[in-house]
Amino acid sequence: MTTFIPLFSAEKVNAALDLISPVKRVLDNYHYILGDEVKKFEKEFAAYCGVEHCISLANGTDALELALKALDIHSGDKVVLAANAGFYGSTAVHLNGAVPHYIDIDRTTLTMSVEKLKKALKLKPKAIIVTHLYGQLADIETIVDEANKFGVPVIEDCAQAHGAERNGRRAGSFGTIGCFSFYPTKNLGALGDGGAIVTSNGKIGKILNQLRQYGWGSKYSVDIVGGRNSRLDEIQAAILRIKLPYLDNQNSLRRDIAIRYNKAFAGSPIICPQSLNNDNVAHLYVVQINERDSFRDYLKECGIMTDVHYPIPDHLQAAYQSEQKYGDLPETEQVCTKVVTLPCYPGMPDNDVEIVIDSVSSWFNENTSKNSRKLEL
Repeated sequence: MTTFIPLFSAEKVNAALDLISPVKRVLDNYHYILGDEVKKFEKEFAAYCGVEHCISLANGTDALELALKALDIHSGDKVVLAANAGFYGSTAVHLNGAVPHYIDIDRTTLTMSVEKLKKALKLKPKAIIVTHLYGQLADIETIVDEANKFGVPVIEDCAQAHGAERNGRRAGSFGTIGCFSFYPTKNLGALGDGGAIVTSNGKIGKILNQLRQYGWGSKYSVDIVGGRNSRLDEIQAAILRIKLPYLDNQNSLRRDIAIRYNKAFAGSPIICPQSLNNDNVAHLYVVQINERDSFRDYLKECGIMTDVHYPIPDHLQAAYQSEQKYGDLPETEQVCTKVVTLPCYPGMPDNDVEIVIDSVSSWFNENTSKNSRKLEL
């Protein structure tokens, strides 16, 4: 029988959870939009993140878009962000008519470079979007400190970092606003789309509550510009309430697998994640490697699925003209040619982890032998 190891398994991640009872509870209640489940989840998730307010939404991209609207970002305003995070933040910037200004990344964390940010702040941007990429917190404390010197609000893109923490503070609690996605593959995943914004700013929280429902101040009274229909439904909220108490444990299970990989790959040419402490919840286990295509092809032959998060930097995407061109972000551009994602999720069988380790090791052994033979010839 051919081995098949998926990049992610919703079946295994959710195997021990009772997902029927919360759905039945909603069905029996006959209240499907903005009911008690949503209110309770918002309260519980705000408390978990250590903030005052949680405003649930239809998805994570809406969260980024509405966060910019709540900060009064208009057409032509400049927003600073990194270019290696899948274009999600860029999508939100463009939807607001703003202009993305990309800065290079730190090669250790693969997140926004503080030194590059210091230079970009002199351009007087109206906001900064910081992505905690692959589950790794950026140097968010320093970023916020630098932004505060210029009075620039910081939006944390926490879509891959639910529960990541440093010095007792969780992702989403450092900046002005934290944005989350609850897509099913996320560390805290729903059974469909879902998202949320967290903040301790009451004024911003009030604006976001209006923006998610047409800009209403009261029913049918549109009081602010830019509103839309973006609401988390009761079933997804009920599911998330069931899963939230398990989040820290599931993050630990992800991290344990990542630690096993790091130990196994130590000494090889592969570049592994540098931190696997509480500031990294191992949403994705991403390595950097030369000869990426042949590496992925080999693992595919072994029945191991991989992916690339993300192959095309935002400033080089064909659909949008950028003020930055190829060569302007050398670290970002180089990393995007090398990153590969290996399977890593809670519930992943130990045997599957060992197969991944053995297969990666075999690929390196074979390629080392090939290179040695070439040198002999």
